[in-house]
Parts: sequence; structure tokens; C-alpha cells
Amino acid sequence: MAKATTIKEALAKWEEKNGQKASEAKEVKLYGQIPPVERMDESLSTLVNCEKLSLSTNCIERIANLNSLKNLRILSLGRNNIKTLNGLEAVADTLEELWISYNFIEKLRGIRVMKKLKVLYMSNNLVKDWAEFVRLAELPLLEDLVFVGNPLQEKYASDQKNNWIEEATKRVPKLKKLDGILVIKQEEDEEGAN
Repeated sequence: MAKATTIKEALAKWEEKNGQKASEAKEVKLYGQIPPVERMDESLSTLVNCEKLSLSTNCIERIANLNSLKNLRILSLGRNNIKTLNGLEAVADTLEELWISYNFIEKLRGIRVMKKLKVLYMSNNLVKDWAEFVRLAELPLLEDLVFVGNPLQEKYASDQKNNWIEEATKRVPKLKKLDGILVIKQEEDEEGAN
């Protein structure tokens, strides 16, 4: 089997193709490398100006080496082999969108540090219980969530789709969009029975 592509090699290919230094770029696309990238290695630290980084469709198992990416707003890690969200704390102060669908994430431990996160695409992972799902309520700005294809969602969707939306938005009330569907909340009668 071919040796994995390193981040350094992927960046060299990217620079050659784009005629630009990766260290100066705002957007860097390293998705679908052949052979695939397996490690988010220390070469990522050169991407000091990067606002959008795509590493999707590789074989990455762990999120790592994001400490120097002080401007990162969008991180795309879909279609990898990621099992936990550890490593995201390095970009907790800037990350607004995390695209991490088609991985093996079962637990959402550590997500609470993502105070700026507005968009979370995490369909087709392994989250199976509400105890993990409710951790998303700790994200003050989260408004767009794609969660379809997780065992928890599938369990509810097979019964009644509306039930899933109702149950999920009850637990994460700030959501404006769930699985691509706009969430319309019934305004509570605040005056009560005066």
C-alpha cells in the first residue's frame, strides 16, 4: 500500500497548483489526497492566515496541530476516520463552522469550548444518545445543525420525522435550522392567563 501523503507534501502540491504560498492563503484545500493524508501534522502550523481549511476525504484519525491557525473560521473534516472532537480547543476562539460528517464520532465531549460555533454539520456519525446531544446546547451561537444519519436521529426518524425535530429543538432551543429544515418555533404566550 502507498505511503500516506503528509501535510507538507499536500501543501507543496497545493502551492504548485495555486501559485501561492500556503502561509499567505486565506483558503487551503487539501481534500481527497492520493494517497490520503492520515495525520494532521505540525506542517499545519504554517497556515497562519488560513480562514477556511479543507481536509475532507482523507484518512485522518485525530484532530491535531491547529494551534497556529488563529484566523480559522471554517474547518472541513468530513469523510475521515475521526473518533473524537479532541484537538478543536486550539481554534475555540475563532471557529464558526465545523463540517465533520461521515466520521466515527460517538461522544461530543469537549464541544462546549466552541463558543463561536454557528454551524455544525455532523451527519452520519455514531452519536446514539440524548446525553451526548444535549452538550450542543452549551454552544451559545449554534443555529444550523445537520445531524441526520446518527443512530439517535435514525431511531426517531423511523417513527415520526416531526418527533425528531421537536425533541431535538426542545433540547437545543437556539437552533434555527436542523437537518436542512428551518425550525419554526411557536411563540409562547408570555402574558399567561392574566
